[in-house]
Amino acid sequence: MRVPRQDRGRLTLYQSREQIRQVYLDVWHKLASGAVLEPMEALIAEIIELHPEYHALLERGDDIMALEYTPETGQTNPFLHMGMHIALREQVGGDRPAGVSAIYTRLAARHGQHEAEHAMIECLGRVMWQAQRDQSEPDESAYIECLKKL
Repeated sequence: MRVPRQDRGRLTLYQSREQIRQVYLDVWHKLASGAVLEPMEALIAEIIELHPEYHALLERGDDIMALEYTPETGQTNPFLHMGMHIALREQVGGDRPAGVSAIYTRLAARHGQHEAEHAMIECLGRVMWQAQRDQSEPDESAYIECLKKL
């Protein structure tokens, strides 16, 4: 599980915080202007549209580049949150780790797509936090076990 980065409108690996935020701003502006979106931009746009609570933030433009989101402030990092949705959808699309797609389908049928994603993101976040804490690769088995409990 890797964090994407942006190359000319596409997310790739090892992107800076500012570059990631710029991708969201670029997609936001394309949405507003009705411009044609590339496939990854369309996915990002879909996630942005699911989160109207972040629209005013994106309207701020370049002012968002230096904003800090720390646990001490009690604020959710909107870019991390939307990025987790994207990561989850990419996992589901490739069924990687194996079984994630079936779990997603089951949860989405029961709770709706967005709520299913939020529940699954909790598991993804825990596994990613654990890997960061332990300086190790994310434990896919622990991730799938967490998802199965949802």
